[in-house]
Amino acid sequence: MTKDLTKGRPMPQILSFGIPVLFGYLFQQLYSVVDTAIVGKTLGGAALAAVGSTGSINFLVVGFCCGVCGGFAIPVAQQFGAGDHHELRRYVTGGVWLSALIGLVMTISTAALCDGILTAMNTPADIYQRSYAYIHTIFVGLPAYVLYNYCSGVLRSLGDSRTPVIWLAVASLVNIVLDVVFILSLGLDVFGAALATVLSQALAGVGCLIRVLRGYPEILRMEREDWYWDRNRMGELCLMGLPMGLQYSITAIGSVMLQTAVNGLGTVYVTAVTAASKVSMFLCCPFDAMGCTMATYGGQNVGAAKWERLHQGVRACVTLGAAYSGLALLLTLLLSDPMLTLFLDAGSADLMPLARQYLLILVSFYFLLALVNIFRFLIQGMGFSPLATLAGVLEMAARAGLACLVPVCGFAAACFSSPVAWLLADLFLVPAYFHCYRRLTQPQSVRRKWAAAAR
Repeated sequence: MTKDLTKGRPMPQILSFGIPVLFGYLFQQLYSVVDTAIVGKTLGGAALAAVGSTGSINFLVVGFCCGVCGGFAIPVAQQFGAGDHHELRRYVTGGVWLSALIGLVMTISTAALCDGILTAMNTPADIYQRSYAYIHTIFVGLPAYVLYNYCSGVLRSLGDSRTPVIWLAVASLVNIVLDVVFILSLGLDVFGAALATVLSQALAGVGCLIRVLRGYPEILRMEREDWYWDRNRMGELCLMGLPMGLQYSITAIGSVMLQTAVNGLGTVYVTAVTAASKVSMFLCCPFDAMGCTMATYGGQNVGAAKWERLHQGVRACVTLGAAYSGLALLLTLLLSDPMLTLFLDAGSADLMPLARQYLLILVSFYFLLALVNIFRFLIQGMGFSPLATLAGVLEMAARAGLACLVPVCGFAAACFSSPVAWLLADLFLVPAYFHCYRRLTQPQSVRRKWAAAAR
């Protein structure tokens, strides 16, 4: 099933495409939540801290791979919007070559450098071995993440936002079963949690791959010539994919620096931040869905040269972002303790107040995050990935600056690092969107852009 986002009222189209994407992100976060909950409840706070201490580097590496794969799918969405299936197939095969290459390079390099990375991050000695066991397994399993994210990106570019969700739902159930088996039955500790996540992700990737190969014979029936290495198309794919990957990584560098500063505060603070971050990541899924939706929406409508629909989509999605931000704050005010007790003992007098403080501050500024995702991904879908990457630089600078203040100002500096980062990104992204819109709607610029794409 394909979905054309260039027709119909934007709000219903965004909702019908975005809701399945939302469930996909929820299931993806369920991996992490289940792992963390089982680890925290069965293996104790030290094991939870071990997993949490790797969160930022996990986001840096996995986020880079996922961002690159998402960027490779943007030209696919644009060509689908333009109705050029021949060019679409050439971009799909080009993305296959590049995704495989990047997955191989990232797997080998990160697995080899894992020990040095954890040492540089000032990982506490009492959790070091567990942290290594967890994140090294994730690094070795990077091809599973690449497979799923590229195949799901292609499917979403064609308007199919349901298939990735279905396979993530299946994978989530499998992940829960494997967690129980590996951690509780086989006693594999945090290694078991990581292994369960990787195997489940691989299952989702294979399922999406089968759908790509068999589900769209009229659009994705590949000929031998489609698999030829085309230097120009590869360059265009890299111009889309690498900036998106770097965006995640640049943003994550600031998170790594902040995590390093928090690690220096001790295991108690690491555990509290880990628990609150897991809850926040789950609550942020609607914002991730908005971003993914707007990337596809922007790509298809730029391909179809329907410029006014870009503004219409922005207004609709910003309205959704504002509404959900208010709802998330209300839920957090009412239910923060029950949500945190998924990962922490309710009687932990030293942990619960810290985790509650961190979570409430984050949620209070969620609307800023909504704007970041809406405008950043829309700009990428419009074909200006390098410009959107600059927002990641601002986020990195903000988090790095606050990280430097942690030894002086303490835990409060860590709590406000993300809100400050989102604010700086918004101050850049909103004007950047209008700049990109003006570039696209200038006839000469349009002709130049598509002439370059044709070459």
